[in-house]
Amino acid sequence: MVRETASPGDARRFAEAGVQEGCSIVVAAGGDGTLNEVVNGIAGSETALGILPVGTMNVFAKEMGIPHGNIEKAWGVIKSGNVRSFDLPRAGDKHFMQLAGVGLDAEVVRRTSYDSKRSLGPLSYLLTLAQVAAVIPPRVRVVTPSGIECEGSFLLIGNGRLYGGPFPLFKRARLDDGLLDVVVFQNQSHWDVVRYFQAIAFGKHPELPDVEYFQTPSLKVTSDGDVAVELDGEVAGVLPREFQMSPYKLRVLTPLQAQGNRDA
Repeated sequence: MVRETASPGDARRFAEAGVQEGCSIVVAAGGDGTLNEVVNGIAGSETALGILPVGTMNVFAKEMGIPHGNIEKAWGVIKSGNVRSFDLPRAGDKHFMQLAGVGLDAEVVRRTSYDSKRSLGPLSYLLTLAQVAAVIPPRVRVVTPSGIECEGSFLLIGNGRLYGGPFPLFKRARLDDGLLDVVVFQNQSHWDVVRYFQAIAFGKHPELPDVEYFQTPSLKVTSDGDVAVELDGEVAGVLPREFQMSPYKLRVLTPLQAQGNRDA
C-alpha cells in the first residue's frame, strides 16, 4: 500500500495506521523531516523503518550508509531484510533519530520556507543562516544529571555522528550507547559562525576554547527568551525542553555494515 502525504502530520498518521494494521515494515520516501514523522508514528512498536532518501537533507540515511541518489540500491537495502536496533531519543513527548538543535540551527529551520528549500535545496539554509547569525540571541542554559552546568548561544544534540550531511560533528557518538552527544557554542556573530563551521569541517571544533562537548543520558535546556527547538530538521516548538533517551528502540532496515556504530 502506497500513501502520499499532502500536509504536515500525514506521514505520522499513515505510519501509526500501518502499525495498527500489523505492518512489519513502514517505508519512508523523503528527507529527515519525513523520517521523523514516520519514526514518531512507529515508536514503541516492533515495526521496522525502511528508508528511501529522496529529500533535501538525508543525514540519517547517510549515517546508516543507505545509498542516496539510487532508488534501486536503497530499495535493495529494504529487501535485504537486515534489521538493526538503535537508540531513540526524545524531547518531551516527541522522538528524534539523529539530531536536535536549540537556538541558531533551529531558528534557521524555522525561517527557511518550504518553497526556498524546494527551489534552492541546501543553499536555502545557508542564506537564512546569514540573516539569523546577525541577531544577538538569548542565552541558553544547560543542566545534566551528573552536575554539568553551562550556557551558550546555541547547542546541537546528537544521537548519531553526522550533522548537515557529511560532517562528523559528534565525534564520540554511537547510535547504541544510550548517550546523547552535546556541543554547546558560546558565541554567535557572523565571524564566530564561520569559525565554528571551519573547525567542524576539519574536525577541530572540540579544541576551540568557546565550545563545550560532552555526553550525557539526558539534559534540561532553558532560556529567558524565545529560543526555537528543531528535531531532525523540523521545528518542534521552543524552550524549555528536556532531552533524554526513550525506553523504546528504533528498528531500521540497514546495509549489512551500517555506518555510525557496530553490533547494535
